[in-house]
Amino acid sequence: MKAARAHGFTLLEMLAVILLIGIAAAAVSISVTQGLASARVRAASSELAGALRATRAQAIVRGQEQSFDVDTRANSYSNVKQQDVHLPKGLHVSITSAKEDQPNDHTGRIRFFPDGSSTGGRITLQSGKRQWHVNVSWLTGEVRVVDTVAAR
Repeated sequence: MKAARAHGFTLLEMLAVILLIGIAAAAVSISVTQGLASARVRAASSELAGALRATRAQAIVRGQEQSFDVDTRANSYSNVKQQDVHLPKGLHVSITSAKEDQPNDHTGRIRFFPDGSSTGGRITLQSGKRQWHVNVSWLTGEVRVVDTVAAR
């Protein structure tokens, strides 16, 4: 008589399935982590743009010039309430503004005037190869966020 063979999976088959699940979990976690980092940077650039718009609005409402300072060394900026706002870890900030609007070698300034115009400039947030430019028009004071991939 033949011995009845037990139905089920061998140890080798179980190890193969566990290995495949591990590879899939690693791939998903990397994707989710990168997505969360991108969302944090996108949120930071939106908050920065909002702070610039608020500074412009204050200049118009108060009828006097308002300044927006960016500290590239501390990776921070001063909002309309003159509070320092620090950017998320791993995010680097740089600013392109008029030479006269740079109080020191690590601080840039964009000024807004009562008519809504500004001195203009560009604030760049960078994380890895991704860059977000927050552009301020000198003529209208308009603030726009542009998402780009840095050329390497």
